Parts: sequence; C-alpha cells; structure tokens
Amino acid sequence: MDELFTHSPLADLIPKVQAGERLSREEGIRLFQSQDLLTIGYLADMVRKRKNGDNVYFINNRHINPTNVCVNRCKLCAFGVDKGTEQAYLMTLEEIEEKVRGSLASKPSEIHIVGGLHPDVPFEFQVEMLQQIRKINPDTHIQAFTAVEIDYFAQQTGKPVREVLEILKDAGLGSLPGGGAEIFSARVRDKICPKKMSGKRWLEVHGEAHKAGLKTNATMLYGHIETIEERIDHLIRLREQQDKSGGFQAFIPLAFHPKNTELEGEGLSRTTGYDDLKCLAVARLMLDNFDHIKAFWIMVGPKLSQVSLSFGVDDIDGTVVEEKITHAAGAESGMVMTRKELVSMIRAAGRIPLERDTLYNVVRREF
Repeated sequence: MDELFTHSPLADLIPKVQAGERLSREEGIRLFQSQDLLTIGYLADMVRKRKNGDNVYFINNRHINPTNVCVNRCKLCAFGVDKGTEQAYLMTLEEIEEKVRGSLASKPSEIHIVGGLHPDVPFEFQVEMLQQIRKINPDTHIQAFTAVEIDYFAQQTGKPVREVLEILKDAGLGSLPGGGAEIFSARVRDKICPKKMSGKRWLEVHGEAHKAGLKTNATMLYGHIETIEERIDHLIRLREQQDKSGGFQAFIPLAFHPKNTELEGEGLSRTTGYDDLKCLAVARLMLDNFDHIKAFWIMVGPKLSQVSLSFGVDDIDGTVVEEKITHAAGAESGMVMTRKELVSMIRAAGRIPLERDTLYNVVRREF
C-alpha cells in the first residue's frame, strides 16, 4: 500500500478496492463527501489500471444533430426550442447526407446522431436517414437516438420499444448513446425535465436494446440541483441494470452547463474541476461492471480530460467535428480535436493512445 494514503480517512477502502470488491451505497456517499481527492483518484486509478492497463481510447467520429425542435423543452437544456421560433431548425435528409459525404475524407468510424423530439417528423424519416447513411458509408458504425428518442418513436408508431429497435437496427442502427438519463431521481426530474421519460423507463429502454443485441452507453448529468445521495443512487441503478442485461459499454458523467437554460437564473454555476474529477473517479469506483469511464472533453475541457486519465478515466471520446447541444449551454471548448491533438494529449499524460471504433475494437495503435 502506498504510504502516502495510509493515513487517509478513506484508507479502509484501499484493501477492498485492491480486492475488487463491490462498494456499497454508504461507501459511495463517503467518497462524494470526502475532500481527499488524491486518495479517491488513487483508488479509481487502481481500478482503471486493472481493467484497461495504460490504454486510453479515442474515436474518429462525426456528430450530427438533425433538429433542435423538441416537445419536451426540459429546463436543463439550452439546445431545444419550440417549433416555429427563430432559432428552430430541421435538417432535410439531403442536408444530413451532405454532412455524411463531407466526412468521408476523414474516414470516421462512427456517425453519432442525437436531436430533439420534433412533432412533425415521422418515424419513417429516421429509418430512411439510417438507410441513406449506410448507403453512403457502409463501413461506418451509426450510434444514434437516445432512449428518450426511442421511447418517442414508440409513442409515435404505437409499436413496442423492442420492435422500434429492430426496425432501426435493420435500417443501419449500430448502438445507442447514453443521453437522456440526467439524474434518475423522480424529485429532480419533476423539476428539471418534467415531460421527459422516467429514470425507470430509461433503464427499460436500454435493457430492451441490450436484448436486441445493441450495445449502449450511459450518462449522468451532475452539478445542478441533485444531492450526493441521488448521484450514488443513479450509479447503483446503472450498476444493477448492467448486472441484468450487460450491454453498457461506457459511462460518461456530464457536467451541467447552466448558461441559456431555464435553470440559469436559479444561482447555479458551472461545476468546478474538483467536482468533475471526483465525479469521474467515484463513477469508476462504483461501476465495477462497466469496462470504460469516459471524460467527454467537450463538457469538461481538454486539459481536465487529460488530468482525469489519472482519476480512473480511460476514454476521452473523439474528434467530434461539430457539437451543438453543450455549446448551446455555453461550453467554452472547441468543437473539434484532431487525431494528432488527441494522441499528443494522451501521450503527455503517460498513457498509450488507442484509436477505437464504437464497440471498442482497436483500429489503430501506431501514430
């Protein structure tokens, strides 16, 4: 045991983490309450190294947000707008196809698609979009539609979620992103996203996706009105779902950005770097059945993402190219990072850069 940490108030957790034992709810709360960030990071890094060695993953991907019109209009969101407003947009299939064609030269291994719930866009549009993307670039994995969107499609069509997923899968869908989870607490959801599906329903949709053979990711939006206990309960419910269905690949904590949201006037400020690192590290410790913890550099910035590689993180997402949702809420990071920049950032942290595809197959290791 490293002598530096033997006198920490968290020292009793070191043997448990070393043995790979599952942490309890009470221990998770202790971690979030503790100000001993270095010991928390030390523990999380122990798990990271056991699961992934010194490998750090990134992906060459392209984000597309087809519309910002959304019937839910969550208070937490600066991206969604009402239909007919000046800021509203809806991309045509031709415009989406043009963006996909425009990305061909960079050979992305993933097209990542999420958007609002537009009341006038039929389910058939989504199916045709996938088919056209697959036709243009058949070798690229399509990760698309949050659980919120999948549930909306089920409501639109009157079809069960499983059938919706099978139709989309046949059209080219490869996996689901992790958005829309926010915080599972009903208390919080009633205040920040009252029209959005429940946390229970979010988990059910992902469970159905796993049964359909689709891998998915998971997220947690933190740094708004949630409590430490609600954060831990969120992580435990994800852990329990993973025990049942086993299809989650990565967990991505998402730092709340209050600018331009309906919560901006409630005195909420951006998360601190301290809280960002703690949230990533605690997630690594609590989610023992998740292989990967991702620091989304768009959310926390490239430099903190780099530091997080010593706090349990093994993935820093990818090239992205164009991201609108977080930037609508005041994100100060850029919208694109080159492969060279990502590799340099990872190497400078003493880690081994590995370019992956969506399913964590390594596509390049020599740079």
